[in-house]
Amino acid sequence: MKVLVADDNPVVLRGMEVLLGDSGAVSGVLTASDGEQALALLAEHPDVDVVCLDVRMPRLGGLGVLDEVAASTPCLMLTHSEESEVVADALARGARGYLVHGTFEVPELLAALHTCRAGGLVLGRVAAAAVLTGGAARPPSSGAPADLPEDASTDGDRMRDLLTDREAEIVDGVLQGLSNAAIGQRLYLSEKTVKNNLNRVYAKVGLGNRVELVAAWHRRAVAPVSAGRGW
Repeated sequence: MKVLVADDNPVVLRGMEVLLGDSGAVSGVLTASDGEQALALLAEHPDVDVVCLDVRMPRLGGLGVLDEVAASTPCLMLTHSEESEVVADALARGARGYLVHGTFEVPELLAALHTCRAGGLVLGRVAAAAVLTGGAARPPSSGAPADLPEDASTDGDRMRDLLTDREAEIVDGVLQGLSNAAIGQRLYLSEKTVKNNLNRVYAKVGLGNRVELVAAWHRRAVAPVSAGRGW
């Protein structure tokens, strides 16, 4: 796996270069001190697998880089910025993950890189809490059951009761950071079937998308959906 790290702090860049280089999981590490340099390096090295971005950098920040490359290259925000509006903005612009310095260990970072590369979504605890604190959770859709509690997304037992076994299996895959395609491969389902099931889950529990689902899980607002099913 080849990784590009963009950060205006030389200490962070050197630390990431050594950490990733010594991990045995990364074959190459490129570093950039601002967003413009990051874009130039990506143009020279189209084989980069994951881009790690700081939010605030000279010339062009991480959010601006997302606008240019998130559609084609997995991007993980790796930053000190933990404001809820910044987290939400990064995810809306296509970031596949958001980790805040000082809140994760090396194994978590490596796992996040692999997950983002595979098309999954990763939210560290601070980012997940910021999403919910910032009001990311949405009210239940019109398709939700009439007796669904107003704040169903915080009732783990109620959530389990609403899901079918198949939906619970799919949600477990989401919570593990798997993409729809990867979940489909695991459960022998088409990617479209996985997506349709997830849409039904969102309607049942009053959440709008997988970001909100993962955020709720990280805040422990939602219990493991397969708990007690014997899987």
